[in-house]
Amino acid sequence: MKRALITGVTGQDGSYLAEFLLEKGYEVYGLRRRTSTPNFENVEHIKNKIKWLSGDLNDLASLLEAVRLSDPDEVYNLAAQSFVAASWPQPIATAQMTALAVTNMLEAVRIIKPSARFYQASSSEMFGKVMETPQKETTPFYPRSPYGVAKVYGHWITTNYRESYNMFACSGILFNHESPRRGLEFVTRKVTDAAARIKLGLQNELRMGNLDALRDWGFAGDYVKAMWLMLQQNEPDDYVISTGEMHTVTELLEVAFGHVGLDYRDYIVIDPEFVRPAEVDLLLGDCSKAKERLGWKLEVSFKQLIEMMVDSDLEKARQQLSIAAIPQ
Repeated sequence: MKRALITGVTGQDGSYLAEFLLEKGYEVYGLRRRTSTPNFENVEHIKNKIKWLSGDLNDLASLLEAVRLSDPDEVYNLAAQSFVAASWPQPIATAQMTALAVTNMLEAVRIIKPSARFYQASSSEMFGKVMETPQKETTPFYPRSPYGVAKVYGHWITTNYRESYNMFACSGILFNHESPRRGLEFVTRKVTDAAARIKLGLQNELRMGNLDALRDWGFAGDYVKAMWLMLQQNEPDDYVISTGEMHTVTELLEVAFGHVGLDYRDYIVIDPEFVRPAEVDLLLGDCSKAKERLGWKLEVSFKQLIEMMVDSDLEKARQQLSIAAIPQ
């Protein structure tokens, strides 16, 4: 039985990856920080199937112990400060969690289990002010946020460990990937949640920033399969994972509100607070390498994804209404 260690296992990607690996018969270890109120919402249905380890990505000693206890064949480093907008008011925390923590994790693997295969979660935000369209593995990076800068560091330190220590270390340059498990602070979930709540009378407006931004949005459940495929190859390499399609935030609004029979234009308020200090105007990935070498393919379309998210948020909003209706 293969053993996998996942950091960030309670997040969107970590939860889908844990499900996927458990279905393949893996023994899955999840690293989590000790907190007074742990959040298991995304993994509640598989919580008892995961072997939990305590650790902190900024504490090398705890990572050494986690790798020793899990003795993994594969390590998936998904934990990070992953909300781009938060990286401007929290640049140091972002650097520690999204950049330097990658070195800590690589060091722990190198010292304790150098034969383990390592996956690093890189990001399309590294391309930032894009130098070519579409963006592929060889496109130069030009990050436009502290988050993007931190991800570039994590990407290159992974490459450095691969070349310096002959480690099987890969980076997946994942473009925007969403799901019903996405945090409410992310624009896709913010929109689908608002569409559901407005439909049910729980909200009356949605405040937004730049509606013209173009993004390459896919389903997180599809993308975690690519992570696993990268670690099954004969040689380590880096891969862009994307849909190869761009959609504006306006299109996102049209699909989400249209799914519940509403016109988004009746509810949108443009708020300068939600405009980034340095905007990334467009992101479009060329995933042909992943399709050809990994045999990876998309299964969920953009429209299916957004409608899936709206349906999930409708269910959550209805539950909220039902609870509110119960006499206290």
